[in-house]
Amino acid sequence: MAADLSPRTRAAEPAGPRLRRASARPATALLTVMLALTGCGGPPTADPSPPVPSATAPVPAGADTTISGIDALFLAMMVAHTEQTLEIVRLGLDRAGDPRVRTLIAAVRSTETDELATMRGWLREAGPSAAAAAARHDHSGHSDATAGLARLRAAAPADADRVLLDVLTRHQRTAADLARAQVAAGTSERVRDLARRIDRSRTAEVELMAGLG
Repeated sequence: MAADLSPRTRAAEPAGPRLRRASARPATALLTVMLALTGCGGPPTADPSPPVPSATAPVPAGADTTISGIDALFLAMMVAHTEQTLEIVRLGLDRAGDPRVRTLIAAVRSTETDELATMRGWLREAGPSAAAAAARHDHSGHSDATAGLARLRAAAPADADRVLLDVLTRHQRTAADLARAQVAAGTSERVRDLARRIDRSRTAEVELMAGLG
């Protein structure tokens, strides 16, 4: 008997490499957007690498524990971005005078310190191939943070709060944009869930800072 190749039967086939290949082109386009958001020029040199099974930390049953090339790239970019956020916050705590501003950036430091530990752990779990793929796109030397830190250091005491809010607002908007790109392009559900939380928290911070300016 001939095999049943009706649409209903094909839809029941398990997801596999065919679906990964079909999604590679739009994911690559979104990857280019992610790179542009953080100042990395040029298109990626290859399609996102295949998913790499992570070393299993305890996760809920059924959770996605694979890290694809695009997931690893997002994590590496967000690790660098978060490290820069913490630099801004450390300098901000030295320079800020408004207690409301100091309270806000102390909360940012607490949240992003925890996120940084999580993202570094996931990159370690992903193994050397995913980490190497991410390392090819190091953007730490050409983001908005370097110029922002210079502005904050040079600000007069009377202007420090205003400059800090402006620098941090710009920086956190970039984080929210990067997170939204990952939600659209990523393959790991736990990384996409983190990206959703980053988008929400950074967007809320931007709104709070607008009220303090």
